[in-house]
Amino acid sequence: MIEWFAYAQVGIAVVAGLLCIVLGLAGRVPNDLVLGSLALVEVLLIGQVVVALVAPAVGNPPTGSLLEFWVYLVSAVLLPPAAALWALIDRGRWATVVCGVGALAVAVMVYRMLQIWTVQQA
Repeated sequence: MIEWFAYAQVGIAVVAGLLCIVLGLAGRVPNDLVLGSLALVEVLLIGQVVVALVAPAVGNPPTGSLLEFWVYLVSAVLLPPAAALWALIDRGRWATVVCGVGALAVAVMVYRMLQIWTVQQA
């Protein structure tokens, strides 16, 4: 993982999550802004997949459990599409909140992936 890229992902996912939660609690149904913010989070996750595949080949291997890292990454990649699908099916204000919770969960998972990648396990 690239540290600055991971922190950028965490920041963008937190902003997207808070935006969706505020919009949902304000009674807004899922719209282009909500789904666009989730799409941005997903695009960054796809970029993280590419980085995670290339990084070990160029001398940046993980120091923690590779299996645990990939389980987090695959799960995180699946969250935004699942939340977007929920929003497209439900179309209520709580679907917007679910999108926000999904984005916040991605932020936590990316931060944990950074820990797994960079912190030596004892």
